[in-house]
Amino acid sequence: MIVILKPDADLQTQNRLIDWIRSQNVEVQLAQGQRQTVLCLLGDTEQIDAEQIAAWRIVDAVKRVSEPFRRSGRRAHPQDTVITVGTARLGGGHFCLIAGPCSVETEEQIVALAKAVKASGAQMLRGGVFKPRTSPYDFQGLQDTGMALLKLARQETGLPIVTEIMGIGQLPLFADVDVIQIGARNMQNVELLRAVGQMKKPVLLKRGLCATLRELLLSAEYLMTSGAEQVILCERGIRTFDDYTRNTLDLAVVPMLHELTHLPVIVDPSHATGAAALVAPMALAAAAGGADGLMIEVHDDPVHAKSDGAQALRPKEFDALARRVFAVREAARG
Repeated sequence: MIVILKPDADLQTQNRLIDWIRSQNVEVQLAQGQRQTVLCLLGDTEQIDAEQIAAWRIVDAVKRVSEPFRRSGRRAHPQDTVITVGTARLGGGHFCLIAGPCSVETEEQIVALAKAVKASGAQMLRGGVFKPRTSPYDFQGLQDTGMALLKLARQETGLPIVTEIMGIGQLPLFADVDVIQIGARNMQNVELLRAVGQMKKPVLLKRGLCATLRELLLSAEYLMTSGAEQVILCERGIRTFDDYTRNTLDLAVVPMLHELTHLPVIVDPSHATGAAALVAPMALAAAAGGADGLMIEVHDDPVHAKSDGAQALRPKEFDALARRVFAVREAARG
């Protein structure tokens, strides 16, 4: 980290600032130029609040030289992380399809869909049991009952299950979940990130509605510093001024995240677009762009789905898409 002082910085205040920085267990080297004075901070500067330094009246600018991603950053871990869940693998050239309904509704529904998506090549089953809906009057999920049904579908098919946690109080119910999903609304819920990290299970972390990539990776840092080494990053669209799609799918983040991090990156075109007709083209684009996997919503009767039916593919549509996705992956590989 470097701190650039204003040209009129007085020596007394400058020395007070240096003393304060050193009190934070960071060494300071002074670079005195003809027009500017620069303080070079050496050591564990991640603990230093840049805004707190910038508040000093003699400070012109504060800049971080090193990236703050100690565990998720590629500098610290040059090789891609490969995450294994059951027979599924993500990262390092391995691709995974995650599919299932937005909400678990009945035993018949979730078991039938699990069998269908597995037959089409899906390697993990997604299904919501706690639903963070915008309106409190919308379907909130089957909760404990839904979790039991999701585990039954796993037993019937052997597919690992992915489902979203909403709060720390639900942790006991997730002890037997293969991949814990942290949704967009909770991406920066620090206490939940720490608690889930301590479970040391694979975590699927979705990008927040308005989150930058820096914020997404720092959320991953919370998980990893708490004990979760297997973190999957998920792009699911961000909120912009456009209103023709549910969100704006930012596919450029896939190669950008691959530059920044060793963690697997997947894309959720269902939540990103909110329209079934847009899921296939965006899924194919994501696969061509280097995504390590896709998360796609599938429902046998979208018209009567209890949540997000408009963006769900029917099993036959998913089967056709899966074939095209695998073909694109093969073409892109070679």
